[in-house]
Amino acid sequence: MRWLVPLLLISSQAAFADVDQKFAKMRDSAEKLGSLSEFIDNYGGSCGPLMTAQCEEKRKEFRRGADGRKHYMIVTEDSASVLSMGDANPISGEFVLNMTPFFAAGDSAITHGAPSKTDANGNAILPYLRINAKLPDGWTMQLMNRQVQARALRIQVVFTPEGVWSLPKKGGGSIKGIKTRFDGVIVQIGRTGETIGMWYAK
Repeated sequence: MRWLVPLLLISSQAAFADVDQKFAKMRDSAEKLGSLSEFIDNYGGSCGPLMTAQCEEKRKEFRRGADGRKHYMIVTEDSASVLSMGDANPISGEFVLNMTPFFAAGDSAITHGAPSKTDANGNAILPYLRINAKLPDGWTMQLMNRQVQARALRIQVVFTPEGVWSLPKKGGGSIKGIKTRFDGVIVQIGRTGETIGMWYAK
């Protein structure tokens, strides 16, 4: 299975600018990830042939501490290939960003919910999250589309882990990931930190 490039999790003034207060409250009460790959490895990583029992117990202990608790991460621009343009109204400036809720590092990923099947290429199938968005002042849909295609947007996510999932892999073996609930998502212009879209779990 093809995985997205590893995420870099950052902390910058731009990342926190112009954020909805509901999201800010959720973010500030969440556990902040320093590294998605480290979180994935600690939560659901594979144990080697040596000291397997000890490794598995360590994973279970980490999950007990993580499950049911909100976590927060920033997805940098280069890794924001999960976004694509949806419906758009050039007159009002309103549009939809389709986001595949799948963020990978190494040979695993966190997802919103758990996939139940794969496509013909062996990739996990997940429904889009439809993020309602609005153009910044002076922007056009064409410019925004170029920003999406150029991966110039930044994503902030608050999520709650709920367990692990696995599916048979094309050609043998399995693909795996961490089932989570995405509690809130903010999409920003990477260069300025201006928020253009928000999504919250119902």
